[in-house]
Amino acid sequence: MLAEARVPDPFTPGKPWKPPTAGKDIKDPGSHEMQRVGRYQRQESSQSSSALGLEMKPELVWEDWDLGREFTKTLVLKNVHIRLQKLHVRPPVSKFFFTLVPHTIVISPGTSFSVPISFRPLKRCEYEDSIDFESKDGSSFQVCLRATIPCCALEVPDSVLLPLCAVRNTTYTAFLLKNVSKLQTWFELDCTEPFQLSPRAGGVEARFGEEGDEGDKAESCCNVLLQGLAKFPFLQLKSPGTKGEKEQHHPELHFGSVAVGKSLQKHVDIFNPSPVTARFSLLCLSNGLPLQRSEFSCDVSQGEVAPGGSLRATVTYTPAVVDRVSVDYLSLKYRVLENVTQLKMTGSCLGPNVSLSSSVVDFGCVEEGGAVVQTLELLNSSHVEALFQWDLDCSGNSVFSFQPASGAVRPHSRTTLRAVYRPRQTIAHHRRVACLILHREPLFLDLIGTCHSELHQPAVLKPEHLVLYKLHWYRRHDPADTPSAMLQNQDASMDHQELLSPAVESLQKPDSAGVVSRDPMQEYYQSCLGCMDPLPSSSTASPPHVSVMPRELLFTHKTSSSVSTSSKSSQFVSITNHTRGKLSLVWTAGEDSPFSVSPSSCDLPPLKSTSFRVTYHPKQLSTLHGAQLECFAYYKDNPPLEERLLCPPWCVTVRVIGHSFQPGKEHFIPNCSLTPCQVAFPTLSVLSYRTVLLQNCGDLPLTFSLDPSSNPALSEYVSVVPTCGFIPPGNHQILTLRTTPTEESPKMRLSWPIQLNAANHTEDLHVVLWVDKVSVSLKEGNSLYFQPTAVGSRIQRTVDIRNLSSLPLRFQWSIPEPDQELISVEPDAGELHPNEKSVQTWSFSPLEEKTYTLKPTFTFWSMQTTGCNKSQLTLAVVGTGSKGFIEAEKAVLDVGEALVGSYRSIQVPLVNNSPCTVSFCLSVQQTLLDEELSYDPETEPNALKLDYAMGTIASRSKMLLRSTVRPNRQAQYLWTISYQTLNASGVASSPLQAVCEVRAKGVFPTLRVIDVCSGGSVGRLSKGHLWKLFSLDRLNELMLSNPCPAELTHRTPIRHSVSSSPSIFTNAMLDFNFSATPLNSEPSVFGLTFHNPGSIPVDWAFLFPEDQQIELEYWAETGEFSSTEMYQMKVQNNKLFSITPRSGTLLPGQQRVVSFTYSHLFAGMDRFPVVFKLSYGREILVNFQGVTVERDRPFLHFASKRHVFTSVTIGDCTPPKQVYKIHNRGAVSVHYTVDTAVLLQLQEDNFNHPVLCCLNPEGQVRPGETAMLGWIFSPLEAKMYHVDIPIHVEDGDSTLVKFEGCGLDSPTLISKIPSHFTDMKASEPCVQRGPFPGQVVFLSEDSVSLGDIPVCSQSSKILFLTNVSHTDTVHYTWELQSNKQAVEIHPERGTLCPGESAPCVLTFTSTDYPAVYQLDIICQVFQEAALTRYYDALQHLEEEKKRQQDEFTVTDKIIKGSYGVLIDKEPVAAPVRKGPPLRKYKTLPPICASAACETVGGICTKITRAEKRAQREKGNVWRCPEPPLPALLHLGVTARSHGLQEYRAHFPDQSSDFRCLQSVNPRQPESTSLHAGRGSQRKGPDRDVTMRILASLLRGILDEPPFSQSLITQLLSSGTQGEEDQLSPVDGEGTPHPEHVPADVSEEVLLNTLQNLIMEAVGGELVLTAHPRTVMLPPVSTRTRRTPNAVAEEEKKDFIKHVIFG
Repeated sequence: MLAEARVPDPFTPGKPWKPPTAGKDIKDPGSHEMQRVGRYQRQESSQSSSALGLEMKPELVWEDWDLGREFTKTLVLKNVHIRLQKLHVRPPVSKFFFTLVPHTIVISPGTSFSVPISFRPLKRCEYEDSIDFESKDGSSFQVCLRATIPCCALEVPDSVLLPLCAVRNTTYTAFLLKNVSKLQTWFELDCTEPFQLSPRAGGVEARFGEEGDEGDKAESCCNVLLQGLAKFPFLQLKSPGTKGEKEQHHPELHFGSVAVGKSLQKHVDIFNPSPVTARFSLLCLSNGLPLQRSEFSCDVSQGEVAPGGSLRATVTYTPAVVDRVSVDYLSLKYRVLENVTQLKMTGSCLGPNVSLSSSVVDFGCVEEGGAVVQTLELLNSSHVEALFQWDLDCSGNSVFSFQPASGAVRPHSRTTLRAVYRPRQTIAHHRRVACLILHREPLFLDLIGTCHSELHQPAVLKPEHLVLYKLHWYRRHDPADTPSAMLQNQDASMDHQELLSPAVESLQKPDSAGVVSRDPMQEYYQSCLGCMDPLPSSSTASPPHVSVMPRELLFTHKTSSSVSTSSKSSQFVSITNHTRGKLSLVWTAGEDSPFSVSPSSCDLPPLKSTSFRVTYHPKQLSTLHGAQLECFAYYKDNPPLEERLLCPPWCVTVRVIGHSFQPGKEHFIPNCSLTPCQVAFPTLSVLSYRTVLLQNCGDLPLTFSLDPSSNPALSEYVSVVPTCGFIPPGNHQILTLRTTPTEESPKMRLSWPIQLNAANHTEDLHVVLWVDKVSVSLKEGNSLYFQPTAVGSRIQRTVDIRNLSSLPLRFQWSIPEPDQELISVEPDAGELHPNEKSVQTWSFSPLEEKTYTLKPTFTFWSMQTTGCNKSQLTLAVVGTGSKGFIEAEKAVLDVGEALVGSYRSIQVPLVNNSPCTVSFCLSVQQTLLDEELSYDPETEPNALKLDYAMGTIASRSKMLLRSTVRPNRQAQYLWTISYQTLNASGVASSPLQAVCEVRAKGVFPTLRVIDVCSGGSVGRLSKGHLWKLFSLDRLNELMLSNPCPAELTHRTPIRHSVSSSPSIFTNAMLDFNFSATPLNSEPSVFGLTFHNPGSIPVDWAFLFPEDQQIELEYWAETGEFSSTEMYQMKVQNNKLFSITPRSGTLLPGQQRVVSFTYSHLFAGMDRFPVVFKLSYGREILVNFQGVTVERDRPFLHFASKRHVFTSVTIGDCTPPKQVYKIHNRGAVSVHYTVDTAVLLQLQEDNFNHPVLCCLNPEGQVRPGETAMLGWIFSPLEAKMYHVDIPIHVEDGDSTLVKFEGCGLDSPTLISKIPSHFTDMKASEPCVQRGPFPGQVVFLSEDSVSLGDIPVCSQSSKILFLTNVSHTDTVHYTWELQSNKQAVEIHPERGTLCPGESAPCVLTFTSTDYPAVYQLDIICQVFQEAALTRYYDALQHLEEEKKRQQDEFTVTDKIIKGSYGVLIDKEPVAAPVRKGPPLRKYKTLPPICASAACETVGGICTKITRAEKRAQREKGNVWRCPEPPLPALLHLGVTARSHGLQEYRAHFPDQSSDFRCLQSVNPRQPESTSLHAGRGSQRKGPDRDVTMRILASLLRGILDEPPFSQSLITQLLSSGTQGEEDQLSPVDGEGTPHPEHVPADVSEEVLLNTLQNLIMEAVGGELVLTAHPRTVMLPPVSTRTRRTPNAVAEEEKKDFIKHVIFG
């Protein structure tokens, strides 16, 4: 599109100047896809055009010009033709363009000619002119000359299509604004929503950087079509590897069990099936716990997906709490749509599962200073790696040690540990050591051993001593006062033998810690804190035997830089004896340890305390130290009891850490990690534990300490053990946290700094602590509404329940017992993990029509409690019971016709207008409506099958019931569909109720032949004759009848026989008679128009024997053929009979022409069986038969050897003449003779009454013509007459023809006679339904039946010839020579332009004797193009004849040649030319194709030498052109004439419709003539001239009153004396009286007038349906002054006009 703003000239404004003799308009050379805004400014075309063999530019354009100067351009004409071009030049007509070239120029081939053209402008405007060139033959072309002025022009597109866009999204595209002018152009764009343009305004520089004068401002605008299509986006979440439909609607992502602290990644695909780009956000649903982070994370939070594409998001699951199931949801949201797709993510945290191979290690008795090593195994049976640490100082500060002291156990593996016992004091040692497991409860191991020396040998401590002690301890729940008390109580409790055997066995089990089990975490905290435990809930029922305070000592700095004795630092610890016995305390002194205790041993009285000094004495500066000091306590006054009553010692420990860094010195920079850095406790007010791993990742030791005073709020609720410690390089420390949160706990995340290396380095430990209440949410609130439900049925609804707390819950639904018959829920109990949703399915089954309000209870509680604190919710369930029913949208559904044996799908709309959903089951009852059919309803198969017999329809909705109809027979079917409603159990709860009726008719496929035509050698046969040859009445009867079961053996055409003569499964047979034709004649072509009158498609096929034979392998063929098989192979190989097409399908109402061709290659009679198969229908055996006659053989062809005369009334004095046609289909004339002896015998048998008389029993028939045998059938009795009459052919065969006729009592019975009793009623169609191949002209009617008419009467009929071709003009001619006496057609010949119609008036005149007329009138149609070629060839031949007559031939002995001879018929030998020498040159003969052999009937024959010579001579002959063959149209005319008296008697109502032309006495016809003449009725040119003159005179003198009065009187007298005119006698010469001439002439005039009106209407000159024009009446005064006579005169004139001109 081009946008231009015209810059007007300030001096001469106005339109551009154009010459007064402007040539043709110059079209827009621009693109159709672009437009230019404003006035169009064309640019000079750079492309060349050609005309008359010259190449030039189509136009010259002057753009840069100024006033007062001359500008010249050159037009170059290049001759690209091979001829010399001579042109006449017409210069421009204006004075502004001129050229100085001669008026005539000559351009040689391949050269160019330059034409200089100058332009001299006088004012500033646009100029247009042209220069014309004309050749010598009158052809011309012009070159446009234009001068333009600069203007603003923008080239913009006609339309801009934006990419497909999502709703509420934005898409972009760019389009180009091109400045095609030489001026800077400014623009401004404006559009409406939803489109936006950027920039909205701007300027475009001139092209090539040129700048011109802007001139005045001018504006112009144009429209650019902005197009955009918006679509709603749609996204799907798909988990890779899942294909289930459930996964698509409710996608889930299962992570399974994942090790604590580890991460597992899975992928989810976001697929976009919509055609637009979709933007989305992917977020986790909030679990309502702001202090807890989700354990699921996704790397994609938002993005966009291209159409048809997908985006893969990675979801990571990192569990932190062992044995907890995590549930979360990813919410996929995208713009526009409100619905959200959720992805459920589930995973469980898997922790280590560690056990010891033994719960006690017995080192036995060891000498002082010795060491004993025992091994045990640490087993990990989980998939998770286990980190462990022994709560024992293995650096020499304890008598027990482990190697390794900490480490990891790989999944499903075991680690061997070495336990070492190195005693330093001669006492019994026992220590219960905790093995800390990360994320698990600790394991406890009892270590026992006894140290002996030569001087002191205490009692050996054994495992059974531990068992007895623990049993006593846990049974008494009170520490024994003295060992003697234990001895006194042990006999009363149990026998020691009975006790030790099972106890020792339990001690040896790996997971057994003793007879009585305790909580490991609680025991570990008691061993670490003792009486310092601030939580009362953790204190035991009895106090410990021995306690120490404080349990941890921190030595933070050195006071002097020199290592001396005075540099020691000391702190005190206190040990308390809680027993009633005296204890001895012994400290284990470590070798080379910087920590020492003094005194190292002492005695402690009962219930007393003592203090010890702990000294830190490092041996080097800038180091870190740590130790766990142990002290063993045992009874001092323990008597020498039995071994089984030995009390094991107790062990207390003190953790100490210190450093030797000088003040101001920088400590070691710690390199450690804390996992996890945040600890979240369960939100229950119960005792909870968590473990944290502090890993020393560096190469230097690490010390840590937690100061409770740094966060009092946290330390009030949370305790950590140990609070200080020493971690060697590469080792780790497992910290245990304990809490019991309350409702007063701070609901926030608290931080507890861990001081590292006694410096400012800290590591924050975050603790999340609060008490959460269990809560759930119902998606539907506290109410659940059911829609109205049918009584007895069941309806379901789903309710989502979500756990809003961070605790796993258990739930239980409670429904009152009376309501359990009405409602139910699944599942009624279960578990809900934190943030998990559960879908509850509720069912409602009403028992009666009423509204129910029910209140079930939902109870839930935490899984981590005992279930005493339960919460409840009440759900209000409201439902209504109602009565449901269904009905059909149509009470009666008529399927129509269905093919028998085939399947047809139908849909029955079922409607539920009730307020509730209805579940139903259907049943079908079948009835056959044909009364003549007998069947058993019990055994008759049901032809209607329902796709499903049970279903459910929602309220106020419709469902399509799909069914299949398969009729088993041809009958009228009636199916009654009934239903019963179903209850919740699927049992019918109501009686049968009818829904609708379905009607169908089982039919077989049917076809009808509705038209027939012929061509080739049989082109002149009438349609009636063709109808009989092919037995089309019988064929239609067979095709419309039902097939027998044998015909349905093969429902479709298949190869089913191994024989070349397949077996036939049908009794339906008929003959297709292809008539007879001389040998080597043009093939006979017949065309049958098949029509499908039914409502189902029909597949049809003509099966030759080869189409039914199974193709066998070569080895299976015998090679032996019968004579029949050999003959059929001959017919098939030579294609004597062919059909085009051989098969096809006709849809309902469709028709198709099938061509049958019979080739005349071999003389004799040919018979060929063909099966005409309708799929799923009839199978008809059609015997093709035809005769090929030798050229010299006389042959008469009979369409049928049975002829039925028209029935005649007995006693009829003038029986009608009837005709029997015989056809000479040979190449020679035939003389025939009818054997009259049989007729004489029939006459003698009927009392010498001539019942049957032949009018011309002997005659001769010329080749290809038809003879009419005239017969008079005069029955004597009312019966059927049969007679066989031989017809002899001279030098030929005789044929016996059976003639039949029926005599009637009354003529009224003629119309009731069946068609096979008369030959008068034709079955062929009267109107052609469709075109035949190559047909361009149609007749409005193919046959005209005039019915019963009187003799000597005249009837007219208007026919129309239509040319359906859009390109060809045709000429037509009627052949009326043989029927001239009875039929006239006006006009007899004419021309039809493409698409034109022409009326033809057929006038039929009956003779003076009654007769039966069956006439065939042929219309020849020639195409004008073929006639033009024929006449051109004929003219060329005449010119050649004339040229050769005046031409001389030069003979020379050296030059030899043959010259063409002009002949009209057959070539003859050229005569030898004698005489004077002729001219040397002569016209060459035409080139003719020659061949060494010619093919006849598919057999190649060798051409003899004589034939070759004849062909060479024939090639030198100029043949006379043959006229084109016309296309033939056949018009059949049938009528039966009666005598006047008989006609008046039998047809009184129709006697006034005809007027007799002449009356003669009835007489018998002569035997030599079939038709009597019309007498001396006036015909010829005189009559035509008279009628035309009279018509002209009548039109001119209508206003003459005397003539009008006379004509009216004469018309009235002729009307009253009609009967007298018909019966008036004639004179001897047959000339009517003068007084009857005006009536006859008036009738002719009126008839011609009506025919002329119809012809004008057909030609479009007269519109018969046009609205009549309004006639303005004269004033009232004028009308009142008219006399009655004037009024009468006007009425008479109107009457005459109406009678004559209609």
